[in-house]
Amino acid sequence: MKGAIFDLDGVLVDTAKYHFQAWQRLANFMDIEFTEDDNEHLKGVSRAESLERILAKGNVQKTQEEKEQLMALKNNWYLELVNQMTADEALPGAINFLNYCKNSGIKIALGSSSKNAPLILDKLGIANLFDAIVDGNVVTESKPNPKVFLTAAEKLALSPAECTVFEDAISGVQAAKDGGFYCVGIGTKEVLPLADEIAISLGEYSVR
Repeated sequence: MKGAIFDLDGVLVDTAKYHFQAWQRLANFMDIEFTEDDNEHLKGVSRAESLERILAKGNVQKTQEEKEQLMALKNNWYLELVNQMTADEALPGAINFLNYCKNSGIKIALGSSSKNAPLILDKLGIANLFDAIVDGNVVTESKPNPKVFLTAAEKLALSPAECTVFEDAISGVQAAKDGGFYCVGIGTKEVLPLADEIAISLGEYSVR
């Protein structure tokens, strides 16, 4: 492994709970039921595609201008929660593993659909550890499209075969495999059957 590419939500930090709270608030605002199970299907998906799925669930039609307003509203609610974050909210072992990679000469990149990734990394105090950051501001294609990981590898000047992707979402693992990457799934084999191997957290993973 010459390069390590990390998803953000569910791998380095648990902001999924904040996304859920904000999406649920927006869905309720439109009288659409939104459960934690619904939220599982939005992991690794862009903001625009997430909104489309919620609108489809409620059979609600909106103009493009209204969709833009709704996405902005959701993001404002999400940022209210994120701005209260501290470094203590990094997932177990995440920061130690990033430091291990850095000290071992392994290049580090972020590969996330989130447009708020820079803010979150700053809140965690780990932005300086990354050699490249590829997020929703850089790549618009949603996972399972592998573009976010391919772009990250390119920015590290490495091939997919030289990089390992760390992902917790089904769509993210699919993106990694479609892009030709070795993938470590953060979670369980039942949920992430396509992952090459599984770890409960970065703190539990040992570099082979």
